[in-house]
Amino acid sequence: MHAINSLVENTLVMTHFSITVPDDKASFFKELLQSLSFAKIEYSESKGLTEAHKKILDQRLDDFIKDSENYLNWDNVQQEIEKSL
Repeated sequence: MHAINSLVENTLVMTHFSITVPDDKASFFKELLQSLSFAKIEYSESKGLTEAHKKILDQRLDDFIKDSENYLNWDNVQQEIEKSL
């Protein structure tokens, strides 16, 4: 039990940052972060929507176009909610 308490007491609380860097500066920025001994680096590139996401959005748009009268207008819904508060 003492070992667990010691482990919990010595565990650091970490903060996560999400940073967007221009492509021409990414290499420099990554190297800079790697020089910091206390930083954990997780690298990913954003390429926009995947084809799978595009397909889902296209299907939802098609569903809406085919049956738009069964959908509610967000502005009207929001007004109704605000009235009820």
